[in-house]
Amino acid sequence: RLSPFSPEPAMSAVYTREEVARHASDDSNWVIIDDKVYDLTRFAAFHPGGAAFISSVAGRDATDKFYAFHRGDVLRSMASKYVIGVVADPPLGKKATVTLEPGELSRVPYAEPSAFQGLPSPYYNETHRRFRLDLRKFFDEEVMPDAVALDARGTHPSPELWRLLGKRGVLASRVQHGPWLKDVVENCGVTLPGGILPDEFDYFHELIAHEEASGRLGVPGYADGLGAGFVIGLPPVLQFGSSEVAKRVGREVLTGTKRICLAISGPEAGSDVANVACVAEKTPDGLFYKVNGVKKWITNGVFADYFVTAVRTGPKSSGIDGLSLLLVERGDGLETKPIKTSYSASAGTAYVSYDDVLVPVSNLLGKEGEG
Repeated sequence: RLSPFSPEPAMSAVYTREEVARHASDDSNWVIIDDKVYDLTRFAAFHPGGAAFISSVAGRDATDKFYAFHRGDVLRSMASKYVIGVVADPPLGKKATVTLEPGELSRVPYAEPSAFQGLPSPYYNETHRRFRLDLRKFFDEEVMPDAVALDARGTHPSPELWRLLGKRGVLASRVQHGPWLKDVVENCGVTLPGGILPDEFDYFHELIAHEEASGRLGVPGYADGLGAGFVIGLPPVLQFGSSEVAKRVGREVLTGTKRICLAISGPEAGSDVANVACVAEKTPDGLFYKVNGVKKWITNGVFADYFVTAVRTGPKSSGIDGLSLLLVERGDGLETKPIKTSYSASAGTAYVSYDDVLVPVSNLLGKEGEG
């Protein structure tokens, strides 16, 4: 069995299977998983499946039973503290566990894109390889160890992790390349993965960033919490916001200081954008839009600081032609409530209500009525 997650033993001790078999009681409970020996004596009482399950494999090779009920990354994230050594005589015909170091590419056929397993490609070059290796090392070390547990608990990615995603260039790599990329690298202390330069960055680097940031994690809710709202919420600001708004908000979001989401869907029309009912009316002095309405199923809305919001600025009968897009900052009159979904609450899916929320007209994205 090839497992990229098996930890290195905490000790250099080597045990025979006969020695392990002598530790098959509640007072001394050892098991073998892959080619490692684990002392589960103290852990048995805390095992989610009960102590009896641990006792049933005491003193034996529990590899098959372990993988029948657990993901492989449990070995690195939770079980590594119980490793006491390695088994001296792996069973005949079985290879010892292949351990991948953080950031290492898999050698299993087709586990990686062919260009990263030695085959020629007209699209990828050495910068893409360095980029992927650095990104993978980052996620293996900073995200993967806790991702499964946080996803199960419904915990949102922390503000500290978001700032780290910004500093390490992960956020900047997940939006299409443009002047904002060079800006945050030169002026905000952001370093792109693999040490690549903004002028080297292309759409294939962005593709790799999405693959590593979401596709590999295997925890959809937590992965969406790492930026599913950001990757669709920030581009309208960068592309259609005024130069001042695009620069200010772009820097805040790409450095991980602030978080953003896209608020389109509403309970009255779902994603039928032509029938959006959230209304924005200009104040008599013409300086603000007053926004009233609700949005629903907004990914990352629970913890977002900015809401790129589709609003109706024309009459209800105007349909798609009466829509505008506003950048709404969390503040007075804007409230969010978590929505229970079929996957993890880590995604921060929200019900968003706007009650006389004042938005500066300078936060209009694009032209009024052309949202």
